[in-house]
Formats: sequence, C-alpha cells, structure tokens
Amino acid sequence: MKAIFRKLFFPVLNYFESGTEAYIYKTSHRSILIFIGILFSGLATAVFFVAQGKDLGYLLPVVIFGLVGLVSLIVGLFGNERAVAKIWGSR
Repeated sequence: MKAIFRKLFFPVLNYFESGTEAYIYKTSHRSILIFIGILFSGLATAVFFVAQGKDLGYLLPVVIFGLVGLVSLIVGLFGNERAVAKIWGSR
C-alpha cells in the first residue's frame, strides 16, 4: 500500500528525497512532522467550516494551512529518512 502512495505522491517526494549531501535523521523528527501535518490539516479544516459563507479571504489561510499539512503528512508518512531530514534542515 505504501508503494502505491509513493507512486501517487512522487513529485513531492522526489523534491525532498533528492540530493547527495549528508543529513542527520532522528525518528522523533518523523513523529513531530506527522503531528504538525495533522495540526495544520485540522486548522485548515476548522477555518474552512468556521469562516464559510463570509468574505472569500478566508480561503487563503485554508489553502496555505492545507498545503503545509498535506506536504507534512506526505513526507512524514511516505518519505524516506533524507526527505524528513531535508524538511527539518538537518545537515
């Protein structure tokens, strides 16, 4: 199942998994990344439902928080160690 999702999200994963530089990976980084992804996705969902029907300016935070949450979840769940370390900026 993981292989199917890796193929589906290959554009995002290829960006974060590319490179040959050294990196420092800790398993806690993956756990925190998944937590941040859930947090931002929940925030985007909450803003969408609370501000719905008002000015269309509410869509900007929904899109930004949603994209940050989605990328965090994709890399946290399906990315390799290099991808997680690249998001953290570990060198």
